[in-house]
Amino acid sequence: MSGGTVVAGAIYADDGRLLLAQRAYPPELAGLWELPGGKVEPGETLDQALVRELCEELNVDVRVGVRLEASVRLKPGLDMVAVRARIVAGIPDTTEHLDLRWVDADMLNAMDLRGEIVPNDRAWIPELLADLRE
Repeated sequence: MSGGTVVAGAIYADDGRLLLAQRAYPPELAGLWELPGGKVEPGETLDQALVRELCEELNVDVRVGVRLEASVRLKPGLDMVAVRARIVAGIPDTTEHLDLRWVDADMLNAMDLRGEIVPNDRAWIPELLADLRE
């Protein structure tokens, strides 16, 4: 996988809720909620990058699952994808974020309607809602 990809984690709890992280920066996105993750480094697979990024950002180890279908073009040559995951060790903390929140379908939908979700992450809302309603 090239360095032109950002991977985000759709982290689900055993009770089915989804973990969202509140951005601290940049200023135009600070306070908005997102799926945590980061850039895929040269030589990394999506799965490897997600495991590394979530360890760095949340201090957790995850088991990676199936990728969400939607992808987002951030800018020419830089795409963002999301992959489902479950925490296998650790308790998420706010190393790089203002706050963390576990949400169900109703909460996610309300946050989206209020414009509280990072715009780039909105492409995944239909799939995330479907997962949360299973």
